[in-house]
Order: sequence, then structure tokens, then C-alpha cells
Amino acid sequence: MEVTKLEHACQIVTEGGARLVLDPGELTRPVEATGVVAVVVTHEHPDHVTPEQVLRITAANPGAVVIGPEGVRAVLADAGIEVDVVTHGDHRTVGPFTLDFHGTRHNVIHASVPVVDNTGVLVGGRLFHPGDSYTVPDVPVEVLAAPVGAPWLKVGELMDYVAAVAPSRAYPVHEATLSDVGYAMHTGRLRDALGTAGELVVLRPGESMTV
Repeated sequence: MEVTKLEHACQIVTEGGARLVLDPGELTRPVEATGVVAVVVTHEHPDHVTPEQVLRITAANPGAVVIGPEGVRAVLADAGIEVDVVTHGDHRTVGPFTLDFHGTRHNVIHASVPVVDNTGVLVGGRLFHPGDSYTVPDVPVEVLAAPVGAPWLKVGELMDYVAAVAPSRAYPVHEATLSDVGYAMHTGRLRDALGTAGELVVLRPGESMTV
């Protein structure tokens, strides 16, 4: 299994000839991919999903299913996009991918900002993408897609989160809100949180790693 990081939160997971697209939002290049069997969206915020991105993917891959929590279904309904609604504890198998879902709520941004549904996904029992949350799965995580920049994110809490998940490897995502200097600082703290037991892999948009 291989994961390719695109801009911000979007990632494409490939197994054989099948692909899984995670969180194709407005801060990501137009996603052009074939062989897509599913689009998984952690939550409804536009930096994680837009109808335009999903329609582009499903037009090129008519058999692809769209999966996400209830808030995603509501946001995509006006565009006529059907969503298989999932929440914490659900399991799906799509093509070669097993998908296990963890968590229910987005991290708090501020008391004045509504907290939306957010459900992270564990792909193939190895790769966990939490979306915008600090959900710690109750199973081991080999590879963690770790958010490093967001209005809801405090670096010390990120470090505690990564230490709690204790992945063998992690790579930074959700970086579009950071300057180059901020990105370097936050990935440095991510490396510190992994310690000697985990490996940090920094993927620039378009780069891939084997999971």
C-alpha cells in the first residue's frame, strides 16, 4: 500500500490498481485520479471537501463511493452526491481497502464556532488519518497522518497527541495555514514527540511513501 500526499489534508492511498482519496478540499489541487474506488471525508469543512472536487473524482470514476459522517452527507446533498454515512466504530471494505472509523467530533476552535462531526479513518489497519481531531484509536497505529497547522491546533497538544498514538512512522499534513518557517518549527516538534521510537517522514505535495 502506498500513500501520496497532496496539498493540505488530501491524500491518495493506492493498493494495486485501486485508489482511495482522503479529504479532497479547496486547498488541494484539482484531484485527477483513475482507479478510485472510494472518497473518504473526515468532516464537512471546505478545506477537507468541496462538491466540485468530489464530482470531479466521481465523474472520472463512476463506481466510486463517497463515505463520511452525517455532516458531510448534509453538505454534499445539494450537489446530488450520495454519502455512505459512518461514525465511530463502523467498518467498511471497499475494493482492497479495509476502513475502520474512529471518533465523532471536530476539535474545538472557539466557543463561538460550532463543533461539527469528524470521524477519522484507519486504512488497511495501518494508516490513520484523524481529520481535525485528536482521536486516539483503541488499536495500534503504524503510520499517522499528523495535522501540524490549524486554527484549533496547539503545538503542545499535537505533541501529546502523537505521543499518545505512538505510531512507528508519522508524516505531517494540514499544513496550508503555516508559513515555511512555521511548518519547519511544527514538524520539528512532531519529530521531538515521536522520539527515538518513531520515524518522521516529511512528504511534499506529490510525494509518496510505502505504508
